[in-house]
Amino acid sequence: MITMTKVQAKTPQKLKTQSRSQASDERTAWIMAAPAFLGLLLFIAAPFIIAIFFAFTNYRLGSPLPLDFVAFQQFVRIFSDEAFQQALVNNSLFALFIVPLQCAIALGLALLINRPLKGMVLFRTLFFMPVIFPMALVAIVWELIYAPGANGILNAFLSTVTLGYWQPLDFLHHPDLALPAIMILSLWQGVGFQMIIMLAGLQSIPQTFYEAAAIDGANRWQQLIHITLPQMKNTIIFVALVTSILAFRLFDQIWILTQGGPNRATTTIIFETVRAVFKRQDVARGSAMSVVFFLVVLAVTLLQRRISRQEREIR
Repeated sequence: MITMTKVQAKTPQKLKTQSRSQASDERTAWIMAAPAFLGLLLFIAAPFIIAIFFAFTNYRLGSPLPLDFVAFQQFVRIFSDEAFQQALVNNSLFALFIVPLQCAIALGLALLINRPLKGMVLFRTLFFMPVIFPMALVAIVWELIYAPGANGILNAFLSTVTLGYWQPLDFLHHPDLALPAIMILSLWQGVGFQMIIMLAGLQSIPQTFYEAAAIDGANRWQQLIHITLPQMKNTIIFVALVTSILAFRLFDQIWILTQGGPNRATTTIIFETVRAVFKRQDVARGSAMSVVFFLVVLAVTLLQRRISRQEREIR
């Protein structure tokens, strides 16, 4: 009885100590997170709120006209603009091809290098190396690869392979080949990033699953279908989501290599936004495009989250 009384007497004091400790941890966590929240507020949230405001005005740099509220007039203008319409189509096509293709290649590379063999560290480094290169440098290198005439590396290679029957093409200035050329460049430069994420997902799968499947007589293909892919579902969804956002942010390659041409074959939403603000000084138009870009990315994100939630409910 004496022991129980002592324990009961000490319990409130312990609870108070624990609550103080939790409160102290929460304060420490908020203090540590404050710089990140401040950065998000100053450099992401605040500029986006300002962009929403300008999207409903007629604000133009250097214009003598007063700032007026024009409601949805800017959005009507951009959606009736053929250049912006083509930018939406190009971004959609780019994402439609790049997202599944890049995810599939990244998964294949991750499966390839997820083996305890000599030299795998070197191969992982080589596959990831294009990611750390600046896009400006990558674009210049690929401009040399796509160069027209016999001096172009790709044209020279194809001419050699076909024994001289290949007719040199100007890939970056061909209406039908410019966007696929940008896709190949982006695929090569970015697949290493997705590969690392896929590799981390593969290494988190318990080896006991594969050992049990091997004992039951499952071959490599059956293990891939029934173990690897189901266990990698969340990782694949995350990679697809990130790749989709990056696909709609396509800009650097376009600005350096094609300037949206030829005949708007490679123009994108971000390219049209930058051109509207910095070349035409039309801040309101560029702000409206930025809002549309945000809504498109948000819609893609919500759609992928909904699909993943439905798959979880089915299973």
